[in-house]
Amino acid sequence: MKEETPVDIEGAYMKYVLERGDRPKSIYSFAQDLGIKESEFYDQFGSFEAVEKAIFKAFFDHTKALLDKNKEFQTFDARNKLISFYYTFFEVLKANRSYVVFSFEAEKNKLKLLSTLSELKKAFGKFIREIGIETIDFKEEKMEKFKNQGLHEGAWAQLLFTIKFWLEDSSKGFEKTDIFIEKSITTSFAVLDNSAIKSVLDLGKFLFKEKVMKN
Repeated sequence: MKEETPVDIEGAYMKYVLERGDRPKSIYSFAQDLGIKESEFYDQFGSFEAVEKAIFKAFFDHTKALLDKNKEFQTFDARNKLISFYYTFFEVLKANRSYVVFSFEAEKNKLKLLSTLSELKKAFGKFIREIGIETIDFKEEKMEKFKNQGLHEGAWAQLLFTIKFWLEDSSKGFEKTDIFIEKSITTSFAVLDNSAIKSVLDLGKFLFKEKVMKN
């Protein structure tokens, strides 16, 4: 019998919840459904929560692998690297939209949802550090640490907000999400560059039309 890999179990878990509309009742029943021993599941994961974390981390890993294969991506500045990441990441999410929707809708406990996304957050934070976003140099260790923490938390909050926007987007081909990605990232870099007014107003007008005018 072929030994199940983490990818096999992740794929089987996604298939299970999408076909049945609910999480497995127990690891034993899930292993039985998958045709493996319970111990084989534990060889790869300690819980269903660990599987869910790994799935969202896998979305990031697939995105990063696609970007790393693109030689042009390596020549981009930080802003264009981040935009490229977003567009690629949301293409990966689109291919798995039903699972992402299930994960966000099924989990009413927001703290647990954030826990599910914790491995994605770590990987994304590392990516943000690697692309070299330029910010004000405070020349003081504590201030630099605070600034960097703020940058990472801000970038993560922006990604979460974009996922929420995408989940609510009913436009053809998620065109509005594409617009939102470009405007929000442009605004973020404009703020860092201290020339934010036009971009902030532009983003504000877009959000006003999308949210306020619908009500």
